[in-house]
Amino acid sequence: MTRALVLDFGGVISKTMFETHDLSEQALGLAPGTLGWRGPFAPETDAPWRAMQAGEMTERDYWAHRMAETGALVGETWTAFPDFVARVRGADPAAVIRPEALDAIARAKAMGCRLAILSNELDLFYGKDFRASLPFLADFDLIVDATYTGILKPDTRAFGFVTDGLQMAAADCVFVDDQAKNLKGAEAVGMPFVHFDVTRPGESYAKALEMLAA
Repeated sequence: MTRALVLDFGGVISKTMFETHDLSEQALGLAPGTLGWRGPFAPETDAPWRAMQAGEMTERDYWAHRMAETGALVGETWTAFPDFVARVRGADPAAVIRPEALDAIARAKAMGCRLAILSNELDLFYGKDFRASLPFLADFDLIVDATYTGILKPDTRAFGFVTDGLQMAAADCVFVDDQAKNLKGAEAVGMPFVHFDVTRPGESYAKALEMLAA
């Protein structure tokens, strides 16, 4: 039986910005420790993150807040997420890709599994040119990006784009996302899932591969 590994991008394939503050501070010319928001790594110190997790603001609203806040620190105004990401991530996008992700992608491919990305804002956040700098994306059979579809997870229609695109049943896929609310959509369509723990990426990928092999 053919199986498919379906991955969110930000947080799952790419390291979160919370994990790369040192790179961001270097890129922006800020003193070490200037960027103190830590999201899931220290939710007790990040009130906007807690508000987002509680459904009081969207993920896009959260990052719009951080974009405006960070821009103010360096006297710049960014009106588009790709401009923000390009400034804080520097000139080497590959540096923020999780090695655990690359390993899991290679292992899934070796197992004969198909590969898909289901993202709410891949090109919206990173820009169209970002993909060209990441050769491993060529291994993916399908990339569904709500930047273009307009259908955000956890809407079940987003998962339908994946199953229709792959011509596979939801039950034959394993979906991985770091946002718990998005997993509700997978559950609703009968797609097995892993709640990705950004503080333990290796364990999360190991669980997904175990489910694919079962």
